[in-house]
Amino acid sequence: MLNFERFKKLYAGHLVLEIDKMTIDSGIYWLKGANGSGKSTLLKAIAGLLSFEGQISLAPGTDLKKQSVAYRKVVNFAEAEPVFPEFLTGQEMIRMFVSAKAGQPGQEQHYLESMQMQHYIQQPISTYSSGMLKKLSLVLAFMGQPELILLDEPLITIDSDSLQVLYSWIVEKHQKNGTSFLLASHQALEHESLSKAQVLRVENRTLKAIAK
Repeated sequence: MLNFERFKKLYAGHLVLEIDKMTIDSGIYWLKGANGSGKSTLLKAIAGLLSFEGQISLAPGTDLKKQSVAYRKVVNFAEAEPVFPEFLTGQEMIRMFVSAKAGQPGQEQHYLESMQMQHYIQQPISTYSSGMLKKLSLVLAFMGQPELILLDEPLITIDSDSLQVLYSWIVEKHQKNGTSFLLASHQALEHESLSKAQVLRVENRTLKAIAK
């Protein structure tokens, strides 16, 4: 599903991450690592938000650098601490994402209703609390027809009821659409359907698959 070839990420000439050759099959993955190990950097590189050396591609042959538009249409990302233009409403952000990701108009309704966001989605983002911003970022990550969804610390900032809703979205999206997930989280994935998520660990400046 996700392929790395001679991947390197450096900051000011300092090596942060290096993955010589690795293929991650379709599935749900829990990305672990200590603070500062490079989890967020890795997710942002996969999402196409950071430059890097080497190649990242989706099978069959959709290369992030060579087919960047096609790649970005099917790889979605939600940041740990999202920031959006405050003068837009949440609904306007959703419309932009649905259009950019070639989604279906109205596909957001299921997500807005299950997270109980209808009463504020038309308000300017400047009025949103941190929890409201987090929910909006998660909704945006599910827009379009993603093959891979990247979630950076998705379990923080939202309440326990909303966590259960998020878990149900992940399970539903994976089972119905075959969408893969890469979740970076310091918190355990406390849901029966996600208890068997495969583990990846960022350690010693590289990515490792951890056997169960």
